[in-house]
Amino acid sequence: MAEVSSVAFLKNAKKVIKDLSIRELIEEAVCNGEGTFAQNGALRVVTGKHTGRSPNDKFIVDTPLTHGTVCWSNNKPCSPETFAKLYAKMSDFVKKHKVYVSDLKAGADDKYSLRVKFINELAWQQLFVKQLFIKTDEPTGENEDFTVICLPSVKADPKTDGTFSDTFIILNFDEKMVIIGGGRYAGEIKKSIFSVMNYLLPMHKILTMHCSANVGKCGDVALFFGLSGTGKTTLSADPNRELIGDDEHAWSDNGIFNIEGGCYAKCVNLTAKAEPEIYNAIKFGSVIENVYVDEKTGAPDFFNTEITENSRVAYPLEYIPNSRIPSCATHPRNIIFLTADAFGVLPPISKLTKNQAMYHFLAGYTSKVAGTECGVTEPQATFSTAFGEPFLPLPPLTYAKLLGERIARHETNVYLVNTGWSGGPYSVGRRMKLEYTRAMIMAALNDELGKGGWSKTPVFGLDIPNACPNVPCYILNPINTWFDKEAYHTYTNKLALLFADNIKKFQGVVTEDILNAGPRVD
Repeated sequence: MAEVSSVAFLKNAKKVIKDLSIRELIEEAVCNGEGTFAQNGALRVVTGKHTGRSPNDKFIVDTPLTHGTVCWSNNKPCSPETFAKLYAKMSDFVKKHKVYVSDLKAGADDKYSLRVKFINELAWQQLFVKQLFIKTDEPTGENEDFTVICLPSVKADPKTDGTFSDTFIILNFDEKMVIIGGGRYAGEIKKSIFSVMNYLLPMHKILTMHCSANVGKCGDVALFFGLSGTGKTTLSADPNRELIGDDEHAWSDNGIFNIEGGCYAKCVNLTAKAEPEIYNAIKFGSVIENVYVDEKTGAPDFFNTEITENSRVAYPLEYIPNSRIPSCATHPRNIIFLTADAFGVLPPISKLTKNQAMYHFLAGYTSKVAGTECGVTEPQATFSTAFGEPFLPLPPLTYAKLLGERIARHETNVYLVNTGWSGGPYSVGRRMKLEYTRAMIMAALNDELGKGGWSKTPVFGLDIPNACPNVPCYILNPINTWFDKEAYHTYTNKLALLFADNIKKFQGVVTEDILNAGPRVD
């Protein structure tokens, strides 16, 4: 096998273009025909057949190092031979093509940061990583901690390469390298580094989290857990609180820190009124991905889902006026679990006991939203431990135990918030109004929730407030929003049974107190 390193790889390249500025990368992308300017000055690109992640094409190389540590029930293995074949294809490709290179880092806390060399075929994807990851004045040279190579033009042959399709995302921890080919969706680059950090940091007892984070004027930190489409980015972008980050964080003994240096926000139905911080971040230097744009005027139409519902914008953290840089803070006072309940039966907000918090973290219930993964065209109920199981190389209990220890040590409040449907299931009910969700979360963070007392829901046993400032009282109890009360009970029991079936996989490995903190069907 040929030498696997960034140095060896770049020696093969026809031309290496290194450390271009944001403006230079935009000019390269436009000149190369990779993208066009939108009316608001952002660079607009279209990613082709992949407009969301392709989880079936993601692999971890199975070696003596990873064989006993990676959770293979949650991750797909591939052989070192498969990696070697595809790496060789990439090495041959760059002999005739130029590549863009940048040295960046993941992790705002220098004590735990990862130095990464990004090598990209496309100028716009190099712009993407420069906006999403953290800039550093220290070049990695030959001592980078990890290398990511993304060459969309290089495709796998499933018959000879052992892949499922011509697309591949392969993490090799022995070689400290990620290789990506056959697809242009930039989210694969972002999430590959998150997966790397999810493998490395918990080894040092640092909890990695799929969550956004912000901090109030009094220093109170809030975390927002949730899968894509549940509102992490939207709800953490609060003009009254400093934004720490919108998607990936770690919790050490010193507090929390952002893994990234930018944001990757969903654009579907984006308006200046509802989400002004994100809307105003779309400007020169931002990358809008798979957003429909009027060919004549260049005006983006965020309500047009002709390309995908998973349209995105990438921008650096500093594009949010009240962002915190460096993006580190103290231990969280409040945690919000976000779920988009397609059944429409979970309350819009409820406060969890410690055992309930552990149960719902292990369950990680939500609905996959259209477009975030290939083949998902409407919301689908799903369970994803830690609200991010697709990105967890280690056994899920590793992350759950670390969270439980930290919640107990710092007496952190935990809330479950339903940003999904109310008044009925998907296609019958309506999506929860963003203004109500914001008001409920604000009340929770300001200790104003529950001053009118609490009630307990049947089946799920959740504590819900009887009143909340700026929110109609009737919507706080989900049964009140359903016209057909019998249907409400039917759907409640149906979802409860799904929870009960899912939690069985943790029997014998977590305490009975946690297992019994879930819903009970009469």
